[in-house]
Amino acid sequence: MAEEQKPVIVVAASSQGEARRYVEALAPFEANALVVTPGVGIDEALARMDGLLLTGGADVHPSRYGERPDPNAGLLLNEARDAVDFPLLDAALTRDLPVVGICRGLQVLNVACGGTLLQHVPGHRAEGDKAPYESMQHRIWITPGSKLAAIVGAGGQVRVNSIHHQGLTEARRAPTLMSTAYSVEDGLVEGLESPHHRFVVSVQCHPERVDELPRQFQNLFGALVHQAATRGG
Repeated sequence: MAEEQKPVIVVAASSQGEARRYVEALAPFEANALVVTPGVGIDEALARMDGLLLTGGADVHPSRYGERPDPNAGLLLNEARDAVDFPLLDAALTRDLPVVGICRGLQVLNVACGGTLLQHVPGHRAEGDKAPYESMQHRIWITPGSKLAAIVGAGGQVRVNSIHHQGLTEARRAPTLMSTAYSVEDGLVEGLESPHHRFVVSVQCHPERVDELPRQFQNLFGALVHQAATRGG
């Protein structure tokens, strides 16, 4: 595919280094990855974006959902990153562009659509010196019939990685979104999608860590690129 014909997938991240795994995950699917970091590239992204990939990273500032930071939650905040993700997501949703959210990206989607977050959830990432970079493993239930189930090829239980300390319950889910996956152990929401948009899918796990979960989760990146390439069709 000619370079100019490849869809532009905006990759929102805190740094170029943080974006690397996501860009590599997009590479097999013939996309132009445009990395946007705080203060760099947002105007170009808004002009060129065919699809949006919201990556993992720092915690969403609680002021975005009407709360104060809990001093006991161990928050790692980056308001400059919030100022990247939320405008990009708003533009993508307004234009009905395809969106995939990963970890923080799922949380940004929920907050942007009117939901809230638990500022700390235990047992979903390594603790101590291993946090916040080393993954844990746990089981999730993927709802049959959801877009996520279609993308990964099956509903039901699957083992995935987990590296987050914030999350949401059904009570905190944005009313315009639909839950598509849950943690088997504690019922936290592990997948969200929008039934009001053509393709808005998010997961709490990290499929860019290709060796840590089933290979079919790479289909998320392929589906995003395909939807971006065909959005006018």
